[in-house]
Amino acid sequence: MSFILASGSASRRAILNNAGLDFEVDPAHVDEDALKEGFSGDLGDLALALAEAKALAVSARRDGLVLGADQVLDLDGELHDKARSVQEAEAKLRALRGRTHWLKGGIAAARGGEIVWRHKSACRMVVRDFTDAFLDRYLDEAGDILTQGVGAYAFEGLGAQLFEEVEGDYYAVLGLPLLPVLSMLRDQNAAPV
Repeated sequence: MSFILASGSASRRAILNNAGLDFEVDPAHVDEDALKEGFSGDLGDLALALAEAKALAVSARRDGLVLGADQVLDLDGELHDKARSVQEAEAKLRALRGRTHWLKGGIAAARGGEIVWRHKSACRMVVRDFTDAFLDRYLDEAGDILTQGVGAYAFEGLGAQLFEEVEGDYYAVLGLPLLPVLSMLRDQNAAPV
């Protein structure tokens, strides 16, 4: 019993490893910018479309069950991508300070080049009104996490200090809503029942 994770995300790998699952990692290389360009509608639908594209891309070249995942940051209906530098991360965190945003996730499973399961999640994230001194210290200590996630934070670690309130599935915040995924894996004979 195993499956393929079509993602290079260290957070997603850790969630699945910690759950004791047997899987391979084969990151999908899809043109996310092309999918995002001209997209209109709920950003949760965009996250799901990205997850489906990743699952299908790997499923086209591999046998077995493939799990694709993506997550987008929705601030007042505007899409925010990963920061490409510390300077972009700082600007992003300043824009999020004292405001509420949504992390919208999409998960899809494919087998034989067809989607066999899909799931969407949405988590409400309330960023506290942190001081400039805190932000400076955070930027100095955060390191690689600044450019690895859409919010320039890793909620499972140092990034938790940025928040005053979070509503939603903890694992969905991290990028992989584990309980729905486990249920699907059992249904697809890819995890113990």
